[in-house]
Order: sequence, then structure tokens, then C-alpha cells
Amino acid sequence: MQISATALGLLTSRYLLPGETVADLFRRVAGAVGGAKAQEYAAIMSRLLFLPNSPTLMNAGTPSGQLSACFVLPIEDTLEGIFTSLTRMALIHKSGGGTGFSFSHIRPKGDTVGGATGIASGPVSFMHVFDTATETVKQGGRRMGANMGVLGSSHPDIEQFIDCKRDGGLRNFNISVGFDARFFRCRETGREYDLVNPRDGSVWRTVAPDELWERVAGAAWATGDPGMLFLDEINRRNTTPGLGLIEATNPCGEQPLYPYESCNLGSINLARIVRRGELDEELLRVLVHRSVAFLDAVIDATRFPLPEIREKSLLTRKIGLGVMGFAEALIRLGIPYASREAVAVAERLMAFIAAEARAASVELGERHGSFPAIDGSIFAGPIRNATVTTIAPTGSLHIIADTTSGIEPIFSLAHTRRIGGKTVEVVSPLAVELLPQQAAGRDVAAHIRRTGSIRDLPLDTELLELFRTAMEIPPEQHVRIQAAFQKHVDNAVSKTVNLPETSTVDDVSRIFDLARRLRCKGITIYRYNSRRDQVLASGCSVCSMDT
Repeated sequence: MQISATALGLLTSRYLLPGETVADLFRRVAGAVGGAKAQEYAAIMSRLLFLPNSPTLMNAGTPSGQLSACFVLPIEDTLEGIFTSLTRMALIHKSGGGTGFSFSHIRPKGDTVGGATGIASGPVSFMHVFDTATETVKQGGRRMGANMGVLGSSHPDIEQFIDCKRDGGLRNFNISVGFDARFFRCRETGREYDLVNPRDGSVWRTVAPDELWERVAGAAWATGDPGMLFLDEINRRNTTPGLGLIEATNPCGEQPLYPYESCNLGSINLARIVRRGELDEELLRVLVHRSVAFLDAVIDATRFPLPEIREKSLLTRKIGLGVMGFAEALIRLGIPYASREAVAVAERLMAFIAAEARAASVELGERHGSFPAIDGSIFAGPIRNATVTTIAPTGSLHIIADTTSGIEPIFSLAHTRRIGGKTVEVVSPLAVELLPQQAAGRDVAAHIRRTGSIRDLPLDTELLELFRTAMEIPPEQHVRIQAAFQKHVDNAVSKTVNLPETSTVDDVSRIFDLARRLRCKGITIYRYNSRRDQVLASGCSVCSMDT
């Protein structure tokens, strides 16, 4: 088993039980989930070919037994309902999960409460209450809690919501504006857009759609938030439309869910299926089928934190199989991330995974029965899971697997990262393995340590193209890669469009427009150095180039 020093540090701080080795961890997880298939599940994990989401690695085979990462909770327009959800959020965070909320049903600031005028404080004020509570509850005692707050674009408090992170508040929330179909119809036709009180359906005022759009772009330019959720696209492709409309996602936006639903995620390491310059499709097929079976088994093995979550999760049996190491796989295939060929590979690859994952779920459905809500779904024949594919960010998993994150390009060839309260300095193993130490008398290793890039080095054009980092790749290419994967993903795609510090608000607006045109389900941008608490920083002057 090849575990890097950085991965071992992360595993020790978050995942390993006292006295447990890494091999013990994978055996524990496989044994708790796999039954008769425990040995084959342990094998694909120990070879770092597949890893499930963090709560499964942390909690399988322990008294907690809560194995799901993604949850959505409802927020009702009553004080009792709001604080009931607050309590439930704390229980989920304590068990290791993350929570998403739609605050769209809370009446706006200044609205009537109990017949008295001007008392309602609005959804943003309650988000601060949730944020403060999250600050005191660590997920599973080992990591900080994470939330997604969504507000519908037609809510009268939408401008306050858009700007709510400009002052550095809401440290434990990602936020996204949930755009509806009416917004885009108004924007296309030049009509004013009604902002509607959710309490009684009354129109409070109207706004120009373009002004609202630009306000989101300006806030995202300044802080990275909010992102955009295209709720009409999410619901257009919803596999269970009979259950109603989806209004919220998990904290990173890749998992649209109904209230009280949960989802188990896992990712295949694409970098490890490149064999002699080609993708090993037979190995990938086997991995997809085993991974789908594993994730479905997790549903039955988990101890749900609330009875309502158990009921809704078993109703749809949603799972989300995705990938990590896409950028590393491209490099090993000799394909630049910033190329048309990369987009074509992304689409072909995800189409293959989606077809095999759906086939695996059909096989499980034939043996064990379909998910109970199938009559309100798009499916006609037996199938075990309402959804089977998701592209997650793999924030911790890719470090364990020592590969690139999700479908992201290499962020930097040398960077610092915060792990467990410590700053860790990391040099890309690909740089160590594939780049020369010297180029025309220049010290390649020293240059990488200092800048995180090889852009200004006298190297072959092929290498310069292969090793472009996230901010050296045109933003439009980031979106095209995301859209290529989204075409074949049941749920959604977690992807950040990295922008240089010099990017403008207009640049952000154009990226949002492109994501909409290419039918992404949402979009998130991050302009370098737009936050003081930035997780990744390019370059690390004392990084070691040793393997």
C-alpha cells in the first residue's frame, strides 16, 4: 500500500482509531459494510482504486455507525420549526455529516409576525444563528461542520443574502442563489422580475434581472460566494419528479436532495486505471460495479441520525459514484487539461461510468428490489437506486489517494495546505516523477518550490501544456470540463472555476452565463486571494522535492 506522508498525517489526525493501521481501517470499513464481499471491497480501497466518503471511513464499524456525508433539512417559517432544524443540524454534524438548507420559505425581514408589523428578522438573521451553532459542533468530533444555505432568487431579501458574506461572517456556510425558470424568462425578454413574499405570495417589489445577476457576480468576485444553483435545470433532470421540486443541495453543491434525504458518495481513482498510456476500461468496469454495490450496501449498514432521514433515504436509496484523479489521468495519457481532447475524454469517460453504474443498479434492483419511490420516477424497469452518479470535490479523499482533486486541474505544483489546524507544504508527485531537475541550467525544482508553476521555464511545449495549473487554464475550459461531466451525471458536479487575482466582475458574469448555456446545474468561482482564510496558497519556499 502506497501512502504518502501527507496522507498518513491526515489519516492519523482524522480517520484512524487508536492503535489502528491504514490496512486495519480499510478492513474495518469493508467488514462493516461488505459482508461476504468484504475482502474484495478491502482490496479496492487498500489499492486506492476507490474510496467512500469520509463519514464511512471514520464511522464504519464504530458505535456511531453514521456513514452518509450529505443531508438536506427543511426550514419552516415558524420559530419552532427553525429551531427544530437547528437541533437536527447539530446531531448530523456531530455524526460527521454536512447539511444543506433552503431558507426560501422564511418570511422576509420586516414582515408581519403574529399580527404585529415589522418584527420578522428574515432568513439571513437565522443563518447567523445556524452558523454560530455550527462553530461549536465539530463533525464527528474530528472536523468542522459544513453547511449550504440556499435562497430562492425571488425572495424579497435576496440582495441581503447575496452580500451576507462580504463582511467575513457565516464562516461555516457556503451560499448559493437558487435561480428559477421565471428569472431566466424575465432576463431573456427584458422584463422586470417579481420578488415574492413566501408567506402569502404577494409581490413586494420588482428588480431588473441583469442587476441581480451582476450583484451575484460582484459578491462572488469579492468573496467566492454566492455560487449559482440553476434550480430549473436541477428539476428538469430530477429522476423522481413525482416527489416534488428540489430546492437545496449538500454543502459543496454536488448533491441536490429533498428535505431529510441523505446520500452516500464514493470516488474511483482514475489515475490508477491508466495502464501503458491508456485507460483500462475493463478494470474501470469492474470498479464501477463493485463501487455501486458497496455504496448501496452502505445505505443498509448506516445508522441514520434521525427517523425522518431513514425514511426518506430508504425511499430513494440515492448513491453518488464519482471520480478523482482526472487531471493526473490526463497527464499520464499525454492530454492537456486545456484542450478540446480533454473535454471529449471527460464526456466519453463519464458516459461509460454512468452506463455501467446504471447497469449495476439494475442488477441490484433485479436481485433485491427497486427503490420504493420508483412509481414517481423516470424509470420503467427494476433499478435499485434513484441516482447513481455524483462528482464530489474529494477534499480529503484525494489527499489519501495522493492524486488530484475530483475533476479539478492541478491547483499548483507546490502549495501550502491547512490540514488539521497545521500548515502542510506539498509538492506534486507528478512534478517529481515526470519533470526534469534542470532545464537550460535552470533549477526546475527550486522554481517549482518558489512559484508552484513551470510556465516561465525553458521546457518543451508539450510539458508546459500538460502541467498548466488551475489559474493558467482559461476559465471557460473549467466550465466546459464541468459541463462535459454533467451531461452524464445523475446528481450534480462540484467544481470550482479558479480565477486569477486580476480577474474582473465582468469575467465572473461571463463564466456564470457560459455555465447556464452549457446546462450545468450550478457554478462556483473563486478568485485567488479574495479571502484571507484561503485554504490553498500557491508556492512553498521550503517544500521538499523528495518523494
